[in-house]
Amino acid sequence: MSKRIIPNRVKSVIFKHLKLSLLIVLVSLNVSAQVGGEQVYTFLNFPTSARQTALGGSVLTLTDDVNQPLWNPSAINEDLDSKMSVNYVNYLAEINFFSASYAYNVDRHIGTIHTGLTYLNYGSFIAADESGNETGTFNAFDMAFSVGYAYQIPRTSFYIGANAKIINSVIEKYSSFGLAADVGIMYHNYDKPYRFSAVIRNAGAQITNYTDVQEPIPFQILVGGSFQPEHVPIRIYGTLDNLQRWNLAQTNPSDSTSDFEGNVLENNPSFLNNLMRHVVVGAELFPDKGFSLRTGFNFQRAQELSLKNIRTFAGLNFGFGLKMKRFKLNYAFSKYHPVADTHSFSLEIYLNQ
Repeated sequence: MSKRIIPNRVKSVIFKHLKLSLLIVLVSLNVSAQVGGEQVYTFLNFPTSARQTALGGSVLTLTDDVNQPLWNPSAINEDLDSKMSVNYVNYLAEINFFSASYAYNVDRHIGTIHTGLTYLNYGSFIAADESGNETGTFNAFDMAFSVGYAYQIPRTSFYIGANAKIINSVIEKYSSFGLAADVGIMYHNYDKPYRFSAVIRNAGAQITNYTDVQEPIPFQILVGGSFQPEHVPIRIYGTLDNLQRWNLAQTNPSDSTSDFEGNVLENNPSFLNNLMRHVVVGAELFPDKGFSLRTGFNFQRAQELSLKNIRTFAGLNFGFGLKMKRFKLNYAFSKYHPVADTHSFSLEIYLNQ
């Protein structure tokens, strides 16, 4: 479906920021760390699976999910051997997000290698000349391919891992290539009910640009953990994301007031408000069973998409998982606005079973 007419004389400007504008409007700050127009390749920080999405979008310690290494390479382990997953997210305005993951254990000496692919398709657009005459259509997409590996530090419960990514973005005849890397460390002791992890994501740069302007990619620092109480079938997750940037809050002009003398008084976000914007929490009921329920909350998204006097439920996520022998189906529902939500689907396949 065609979306808009773009004269040639403004194409070069619009092309450069097209995907960022679409993400801001349609995904509504799904990647809470980014400020619209400042960075490229923001799709790299999209949740890559339904399970991740249902738990808030920034979970770091899912050691049994083959999609997790796309977010945290230190989660790569031999239990993921021969597991494969395909994921699909139906965003608004015919924007579609696909991702796939696969892990293979080479042998006990080399260990496990993980590969992943992410692909964001923005759909088809109408091109036109300066008089408004249609001259055809063009497409836009983002894509990244990654290879990851993790290593257990001898005689410890610490795992370190890294991903290397090749990134490609195309908007009509304009394209951009980039390189990036993720580095993570995780504490994971099978006899303990808790796990902790820290991750540096998307350390890299554009190699070729759309035009003559180089833009930064969405560098991100996160720390997180999870805890499962003894004899209680629930696992609780928490993440502090976007630690590379403290101030995530922006003053909203609509919240400003005036005093008796007509001076405008801005309602600046408080310290606590800004602190909570770094927090993502989630919970998973029956995490080790054939059927599980999940929920999560993203405080940054809730703040950015809130409306005065209207309950939007933005930031809330729900989902479930259903395991059937060699397959596991995961689903997630995410709320962004009273009339806008997304649906995520993941199918995990256990090739060795």
